[in-house]
Amino acid sequence: MEMRFTWPLLLLLLPVALLLSGQGVRAAHTGDFQHHRYEELVRALFSVQSECPYVTRIYSIGRSVEGRHLYVLEFSDNPGIHEALEPEFKYVGNMHGNEVLGRELLIQLAKFLCEEYRAGNERITRLIHDTRIHILPSMNPDGYEVAAQQGPEFNGYLVGRGNFREVDLNRNFPDLNALLYYYEKSNGRNHHLPLPDNWEEQVEPETRAVINWMQNYNFILSANLHGGAVVANYPFDKSREIRIRGKTTYSATPDDKLFKKLAKTYSYAHSWMHKGWNCGDYFEEGITNGARWYSLSKGMQDFNYLYTNCFEITLELSCDKFPPASALHKEWMANREALISYLEQVHHGVKGMIYDDNNNPISDAVIAVAGINHDITSGADGDYFRLLLPGTYTLTVSAPGYQASTKQVTVGPAEAILLNFTLKTAPKGTNQNLKSQHSKKSQTTAKVSAANPGPR
Repeated sequence: MEMRFTWPLLLLLLPVALLLSGQGVRAAHTGDFQHHRYEELVRALFSVQSECPYVTRIYSIGRSVEGRHLYVLEFSDNPGIHEALEPEFKYVGNMHGNEVLGRELLIQLAKFLCEEYRAGNERITRLIHDTRIHILPSMNPDGYEVAAQQGPEFNGYLVGRGNFREVDLNRNFPDLNALLYYYEKSNGRNHHLPLPDNWEEQVEPETRAVINWMQNYNFILSANLHGGAVVANYPFDKSREIRIRGKTTYSATPDDKLFKKLAKTYSYAHSWMHKGWNCGDYFEEGITNGARWYSLSKGMQDFNYLYTNCFEITLELSCDKFPPASALHKEWMANREALISYLEQVHHGVKGMIYDDNNNPISDAVIAVAGINHDITSGADGDYFRLLLPGTYTLTVSAPGYQASTKQVTVGPAEAILLNFTLKTAPKGTNQNLKSQHSKKSQTTAKVSAANPGPR
């Protein structure tokens, strides 16, 4: 049936139409938005999978304390397969069980990607064909059920925040910051820091599942969705300095400028985050360095950066941790473009293949960027992805048993530049002068106050 619009109505719909470059976007009905308990969440994910069976896959990364699956919905033109030079991206929601907006937004995002792909939307089709997208709507399904029993009207600040054992999962990862800050003093290792020997005994099942997930997939970019404020928060979360009462200090990563750009990508694509004044707080341009806000130890975003190739930020998306169902449609419209725009950032910088002189791919090669003291490594298929801002860079690739190779590259504002490396076998007895692999060390971690843990 042909739809007809009056001119005033067209003016109202124009921003939404422009959002996806003129492609046909299905209008979402307010009635489509509701809170999903665990069984409803599972049904929603499998419904999307059945609607788009050729570009989706559902898999579980583990179980919660109470045995609920941590389901991930994957979007790819080849689900279940890593394609060389195709970056891996992840969204994680509901890490704190009572911060529920991210959970609902990720369910809507999954529906949206499927619907727009089926409708032939060029932007979404390209994104799914060129990216392997992983969506974990709920990292803490047990905590959510506790919070949901209270409901939006009576939800407390801490009710359901932790998992079933009331452990805050965003203070449950191994403290690699302490190790990095120690290494910085001696020009030591700056990436893929080792885990403590008994790390699996120190973390919760949900945390362990996510760490194993990171070990199995070479994620390049990520965001975890929280609530209780409206701001894009970037690493480091943990301060380098001992906290003095009333004083907060900025704790920059070597990729500080890039993290600011990633945070701004989300805040400016969001309907109001970039305005700064939200929930009684002010964050200039809607972004903040985590430690500058308040220091947080053993958090997930810092762990991503220090243990994997993944750059992660934390998105605080709502003043109300458990908004009523009636607010979900407005929140989705406020976040939809931001979720897509941030996802597209995984395609910036430099990427390429690393081969030996027989054209065999080299995994775990180290890629160093001159002037940025944070290296990354190649994946199992020999491909690498280095997120970088526009500019000219000198990259050096090294691997045990091979001669290092150095190239210069100029990165533009568009798609990632393709830059391949071929490493020649080093003559026997040659000292490659590679950075030593530091042995695993256990670290003493600071205790975190649970009295007022803050949104993150």
